[in-house]
Amino acid sequence: MSDEFKKDSPEPGAAKEAEGAAVKPDGTGSATPSAELSGGPGSGADRPSADAQTGEAKPGAAGAAPLDAEAAAKAKADAEAREARAIARALRKGTPLPTASAGVGSADAGGAAVSDAVAPAAGAPGGAVSGEGAPSVAAASGEATPGAAGAAPLEAEAAAKAKADAEAREARAIARALRKGTPLPTAGSGADAPSGAAVPGAAAPAAGSAPLDAEAEAKAKAAAEARAARASARGKKPEGEDDGAPKVPSPMQPRLDHLVKLIKEQIGETAIEEAFINERDAHLPYIVVKNEHWARVALLLKQHCELKLNYLRNVSGIDQETHMEVAYHLLAIDTKYEVCVKVKTSRETPSIASVALIWPTANWNEREIYDLLGIDFPGHPDLRRIMMSDDWVGHPLRKDYEALDPEV
Repeated sequence: MSDEFKKDSPEPGAAKEAEGAAVKPDGTGSATPSAELSGGPGSGADRPSADAQTGEAKPGAAGAAPLDAEAAAKAKADAEAREARAIARALRKGTPLPTASAGVGSADAGGAAVSDAVAPAAGAPGGAVSGEGAPSVAAASGEATPGAAGAAPLEAEAAAKAKADAEAREARAIARALRKGTPLPTAGSGADAPSGAAVPGAAAPAAGSAPLDAEAEAKAKAAAEARAARASARGKKPEGEDDGAPKVPSPMQPRLDHLVKLIKEQIGETAIEEAFINERDAHLPYIVVKNEHWARVALLLKQHCELKLNYLRNVSGIDQETHMEVAYHLLAIDTKYEVCVKVKTSRETPSIASVALIWPTANWNEREIYDLLGIDFPGHPDLRRIMMSDDWVGHPLRKDYEALDPEV
């Protein structure tokens, strides 16, 4: 053995003294590891790691925090963009703006939840040492993940859209009721939100439903009074007509009196409701015939030898708001004698006997009145629409008509 080898090799006695200094028996008979011999035989898999003793996170767990924070920031930005689009749509359509809690606020909450959940992960006491699977970030914090946080704005946006649609439906229903004079729908009856969609602030309209109903009822009452006033004004004489000297009889008054007398003698005393001279229409005689007597009166007007009103110049339908009526302008070709006959009917079930077989001119005219005003003409040989399509809903010339598409 060379001298250099002897210098490098430890002496047997020195090795034993070092081993004795490293491990000393204690009072319980167990061995206490020495801090200076961390690289010795006792530093194997049986010893806990330094990370577990110090409570510090491993580099891999610490690197997960920036990734989660980035995902939370992205989710928050997406939520803010959706909220901005929802507000822009509401401004364009004139609908109520979405509440703050339905948009960016929920994204902020989601972002805060994620950022709070990341912090415990960095300071968690080495869960991998125990041999059990470490819980996820969302499970450890009890909050929603970024994906769940992004779903809240989507649901809020859908709820806001459903609420706006419901409010529009309710407004249209109230407008229809005001035009028709029917009872107003209760507040919220046309604003039912789809099942499963929570409408923010849906309880607010219910709290103010009483003022809305009272205002709508007042409008409906005012509209009905206005219709009645217009109908009454039409039946009144012009101002100053009864003042001054006695009115000079119309030159057509004798003919009107003779016509009324003839109808009452041939048909009945109750056949005529009203008879007058329309001075503003070249003193044209007008008679209003009871609906149930119209068919017999029409036949008399054409066939009687003293009348011979054999030409029907025009047939017009009128919506008087309180009732419907049809005006027949008749002419005797031989004598040039003219008369206008009016027949009234109800708005709910308008029906007047057809005279298409007496005056053929009435055929298409009655079809047009049926098409545009909805007045039925029993006895018509071919009563069907003449202008609108067969599947058209409603009658466009009625004053309570409501188009399905307001742009048409």
